Formats: sequence, C-alpha cells, structure tokens
Amino acid sequence: MFPLALLLSTSCAKQPSFDNALDAALASSNEKIKRVMDRLEQHQVQIRYTEIDREGDSLVFTDYDFQVDSNNYFYPASTVKFPTAVIALEKLNDLDSLYRDVTFYIEGDSVETSFARAVDEIFAVSDNDANNRLMEFLGFDDLNQRIRDKGVTPIRISHRLSTANADDVTTKPLVIYKNDSSTVISQPIVSSPLTELNLKNIQKGSGFYVGDSLYSEPFDFGLKNYYPIITQHEVLKRVIFPEVFEKGERFNLSDDQHDFLLKSMSLLPHQAGYDREEYYDGYVKFFMFGDSKEPIPEYIKIYNKVGYAYGTLTDCAYIKDVKNNVDFMITATILVNEDGIFNDDNYEYDEIGIPFLAQLGREIYEYELRR
Repeated sequence: MFPLALLLSTSCAKQPSFDNALDAALASSNEKIKRVMDRLEQHQVQIRYTEIDREGDSLVFTDYDFQVDSNNYFYPASTVKFPTAVIALEKLNDLDSLYRDVTFYIEGDSVETSFARAVDEIFAVSDNDANNRLMEFLGFDDLNQRIRDKGVTPIRISHRLSTANADDVTTKPLVIYKNDSSTVISQPIVSSPLTELNLKNIQKGSGFYVGDSLYSEPFDFGLKNYYPIITQHEVLKRVIFPEVFEKGERFNLSDDQHDFLLKSMSLLPHQAGYDREEYYDGYVKFFMFGDSKEPIPEYIKIYNKVGYAYGTLTDCAYIKDVKNNVDFMITATILVNEDGIFNDDNYEYDEIGIPFLAQLGREIYEYELRR
C-alpha cells in the first residue's frame, strides 16, 4: 500500500482558499514545489490542469493554465510516442490486411514484434525502439496530418528517438508475417523535408556537447519534434472521453482498439512483464508517484505518457481514483539543467524535476479529494 503520508502530505490545519486545484498546488509551501516556483524563469514550467464535473449525463471540462504558451518551445521527448501509438491503431483500423497482433520486423532488424506489443512497451517503460518501429509503419506526414484532421494543432513530429537514422524522411520497410510460412514487405514511405521551427526559446542554454567536444553556444532545437502542452492535452481528452467530441474530431478507433489503448496507457511495468525492482510502479508515472518506489494503490489508475530528455521532463496524464470517485487531467513540463549545458548528461531529474511533478500531482489530488 502506498504510504498515506506521502499521498496526503498536507497537514490537517486549515488551508488558504483557492479557486482551483492548480493555484492551490503552486502556492504550496512544500519545498518540492517552492524551489521551482522561486526560479520559474530557469525551469520554464508550463501546466494545464482540467477539472472534470458531471451534470447528469454530461461532462463539463474546466481548463486552468499556468504559463502555457504554444509558441514557447520545450522539447517533448517521449511524449510524442502517445500520438504515434494512437495513430498506429487508427491506421490498422483502415487496413483489412493487418491486425493488432500480427508479427513483423523492420527490414535490417532481427527483433520480431507485434503492433500490440509495441504499444504496450511504449506506455509500460517508454521503449524507444518500439516507438521507432511504429514510425516506420506510419511515416511523419501521415502521423501529423491525422492529428491535425482531428482539430488538434500545432504538432510537428519529425524524427525518431535515440537512433542513428532519427531524421531520415524515408521509412524502412516492414516485413510482415502473413502466416507461419510467408511474409509480405511494405513499401517505404517518404515524408516532407524538414524545415526550421520559428518559436520562442528554440535555442536553449549556453553550450552543448557533440561527442567529447563542447560548443559554447545555445543548443538549437529548430529541427526537433514539436508537441506543445495544449496539443498533448487535447489528444488526451479525445482518447479518454471520445464521446464528448464530434465524430470528425475523434480518433477512428474501434471499441476493441480503444479498450486496448486505455489498458496499455495504464499499464505498470510489471504488468507488461518487466522486473518490478528495476522498473518500479512510478517509473513512468511521474505525477503523484514518480519520486517513490512504493507500489501504486490498485484503486488509483493513471493513463499517461511521460517524456524526459535534454533536461526536460513532461507528463500528460488522466488520473482516476475509483475508490473516492475522483478524476482529473494534467499536463506539465519542466526544464532542469542547472549548468545550461546540453548533452552532458548532467540534469537534475531526480533532484528537482520528478519530485516537482510528483508533488504537483499529490497537491492537486488532495484538492480534488476535498472538492
């Protein structure tokens, strides 16, 4: 059982009144929150929190923002795996010849997998290779356009993650098993050439490494992926509550695909077959539990996708307490790079970033419990 002292860390003394959970959370005197709020410019925090109310059969969303600005760039890291997984399932629904559990491998790669396994690996442990295999299936242009077609913008996913051919615009073929004895090979997909992003804070820091060489100039993110807070949050809303949106704004997922996606999003690593000692419950569940290796209570379900790279931590989550009838959505990002140098593997993820996101989640959860 997760320690109640950690979940419910606020004292029983009378608390100041606030209009919403986000304001209350950011005003917390807890050091994990306060030390970030005292240095906001350095940490480039952006947060969107959605309060969910039910009026009869209707859902009412009320969004609260803190410093959210789609023109203020942050590196989204592995959060881009969320739309990749969603659109891979949507594309499968368009194809009569493929299904979720079909086995395939990427030409030139020896690892056999399935679309279902790749989606599970993306959410359970944020596996880069699983994401990249689905990118070979989709191509960048189709992925981005399918998201935009749902009325969700801005977005620009333009490269794979942590691989030598990250920004190759041509996908590698998939070798797909038709049955035990025969295979078919998919055709490569060619996407549009990259263009530079023109956004605030697209250049960050005072230096960066390439190999062992230090360059004393800002690191340029102009050709990197772009997936801002508002876009992440809107994708999450459409996945969790599709019934709220018009048909053209929903992802084209069958009931079975939608149920599978929700199950994958809430997977804890051990439920996907990973060692619980190494991949503890909060491994990729930053809000509320990221700073602890204790088990997450069974009555709390977190449907989310995190990202962390280049000193930037982001989590996009729907959190539901089925015992206390509490649920809310929150997406937040924070930069933790004290020395201003990128690619030096010297970031304060465990010291500042994850504790901030974990405490932020707990503070909002407490407020929701009282509400």
